[in-house]
Amino acid sequence: MPPMSVFIAFEGIEGCGKTTQVGKAADYLTKRGIPFLCTVEPGGTGVGEELRNILLNKVSLRIHQMTELFLFAADRIQHVEEVILPALRSGTVVLCDRFADATVAYQGYGRELDIDVVRAVNRWASGSATPDMTILIDLPVEVGLERAKNRSVRLETPDDRFERERVEFHRRVRAGYLRLAGEEPDRFRLIDGTRGIDAIHEEIRGHIARLLAR
Repeated sequence: MPPMSVFIAFEGIEGCGKTTQVGKAADYLTKRGIPFLCTVEPGGTGVGEELRNILLNKVSLRIHQMTELFLFAADRIQHVEEVILPALRSGTVVLCDRFADATVAYQGYGRELDIDVVRAVNRWASGSATPDMTILIDLPVEVGLERAKNRSVRLETPDDRFERERVEFHRRVRAGYLRLAGEEPDRFRLIDGTRGIDAIHEEIRGHIARLLAR
């Protein structure tokens, strides 16, 4: 099997199941003998893990909205340069749990920052790294938040900063994601996240197979 430099991002609101689907996609690539790398934002590097802890877990910190935007940008710069671009240059499929679209959806639409400013910061932070395909797992906000809450109870972990936001914030994030998908239908694959894990994976697996075949 020849190496494949393919970049696939997984996006969606809280509780949509994207992290589970990244794992299922990794299992699929393993079975096909295709080299791949799973990574995540924020995080994915040593610097990124420190930033992730600040952005998600330091709920006592009052982080200004623009500070939050630039912390995500700093994480992405490190992530792209240290992890994503080297993997792609080596002919590895990259599966990324959130990327630049999350910043537009959460900081742009969710926080209601100037979309043009958010996009400009994104371009600066992402450099030449652009997903070949973005899997957007969509479901109603109330369903996603209930799933996220149940996960926190099951794993005995506290809600992160974003899970604690008001439902109106999450509705804006979802609407932002759907708008992004409508703007770039060639890149986005919109997935119904209300179904079971295996049904969702089967659809995603088909999209990945067709992308790799190209």
